[in-house]
Amino acid sequence: MKRSHLMMIAAAIVLLVILAVYWFKPLNSEHDAHAPVSVDGVVQDDSGKTVLFWYDPMAPGQKFDKPGKSPFMDMMLVPKYAETEAQDGGVMISSQTTQNLGIRLAKVEMASFTDRLSAVGRIEPDERRFYSVQPRIAGFVDRLLVRAVGDPVSKGQKIAEIYAPELLAAQHEYLALLDYKDATIAEGLAQAAQGRLGLLGMTRGEIAAITRNRQATERFGVYAPASGVVTELSVREGAQLMTGASLIQIADLSTVWLVAEVPERDIMRLKPGTAAKVELQSLPGEVFAGEVNYIYPTLDEVSRTARVRVELANRNGLLRPGMYGNVRLEGVSRDAMSVPSESVIATGLRKVVIVKQASGFLPVAVETGQEHDGRTEILTGLDAGQTVVASGQFLIDSEASLSGVLARLAQQPEAVTEMGAEDAHAGHDMRDMPTEQPMPEGTGKVIEVDVKAGKVVLAHDPIAALEWPSMTMGFRVSDPRQLDGITAGDLVQFSLKLDSQSGQYDIVDIRRQGGAR
Repeated sequence: MKRSHLMMIAAAIVLLVILAVYWFKPLNSEHDAHAPVSVDGVVQDDSGKTVLFWYDPMAPGQKFDKPGKSPFMDMMLVPKYAETEAQDGGVMISSQTTQNLGIRLAKVEMASFTDRLSAVGRIEPDERRFYSVQPRIAGFVDRLLVRAVGDPVSKGQKIAEIYAPELLAAQHEYLALLDYKDATIAEGLAQAAQGRLGLLGMTRGEIAAITRNRQATERFGVYAPASGVVTELSVREGAQLMTGASLIQIADLSTVWLVAEVPERDIMRLKPGTAAKVELQSLPGEVFAGEVNYIYPTLDEVSRTARVRVELANRNGLLRPGMYGNVRLEGVSRDAMSVPSESVIATGLRKVVIVKQASGFLPVAVETGQEHDGRTEILTGLDAGQTVVASGQFLIDSEASLSGVLARLAQQPEAVTEMGAEDAHAGHDMRDMPTEQPMPEGTGKVIEVDVKAGKVVLAHDPIAALEWPSMTMGFRVSDPRQLDGITAGDLVQFSLKLDSQSGQYDIVDIRRQGGAR
């Protein structure tokens, strides 16, 4: 009885043990399956790739050992994989990240570019169409038919009547010769007297009238030589006129000039015959077509601009001297390689385009020309048919910075393109040439200091040399001793230098604002 009791107890214990094993094993397995895996203290993800560290693409200089939300930007940290460095010094971005960020690609294509310039000009009268009306004989203004400056006149219109005693005497002489009895003598003298009347200012019609009527006229008319407007009125009715004195000035405005000021650097891009389109501030929407007919030979010493003359037809009289207008000058069109303007990254020291390769993305330094219709001309650096990144470059740019690609790009010597330059540099070691750039400087407030680790966290102001906005980020200090005496809350000045190995900027000099260490 006692024996069977003991056996029952032992069986119960075994059963409990078996139940406990089966109860706790799934929990532990599930826990183990979901436990984060770490490699060298860095939390890994489930991609199967080795995560070197986690970082914020907008502040790639700061590294983290686990995922989470960025302390700098309102975004999650992304992993940096050991396999992201591509061949030929490029970088690789996962297809999932590429899709999430909406990276858009575009081709390097040929596009048409025209030398286009914009300038501001002023409408002025055509100086070749100025007319000065001057009587050829002294006299008095008996009647003035044009009374004010700005009055319109037509060609052949009588504008004044002049009383001239000398001309009246010449008329009487002419009439006397007409009535002379000796026709042989009188005919020659009469023709000479008639010619004299014309030289003194009488028209053929007036001479014919006195010949027909056999009666002299006390006043002769002055007529407009061209249609236009009166720009100057020198006399009034009843005034005395001396020989050669100006009576009125007339400007023919059927053609006018727009005189524009063009900067010195652009003047060689223009030549006579260049097409021009003019828009006036007072006539929005109206476009007047013309062309450059003269480039003045001198420059303004103060503004360093040259005057360019555009001739415009003024058929409806809408163009009035004194008006200001915007002129677009268009030169010769040409085809050139181009990329979308948004694909060009301006670093301040150079311009970079991210090129898509089979093995990843590669930053390439380029030289750019003109920009037109959202496309930028590429002078050197790319070939037609290549694929470039048109949007989302900031992530690839940060990846390139993390991989040191941009640092290596900055250290590449500039290509020598001049003829014979290869011989000129023969025998010189390019490694001996200086490659250092001026160190960017900044100011900010100390957030945290770690003297032993040689690190400091700063809330820095914008750094124009690097095109960095204001942000809080950590830096490594090349000489940790410079951090002695610097505490959280201090306002500091600092200088940065690019580490070619890590592709990050380190602080090489830091001091409190005011110069004190």
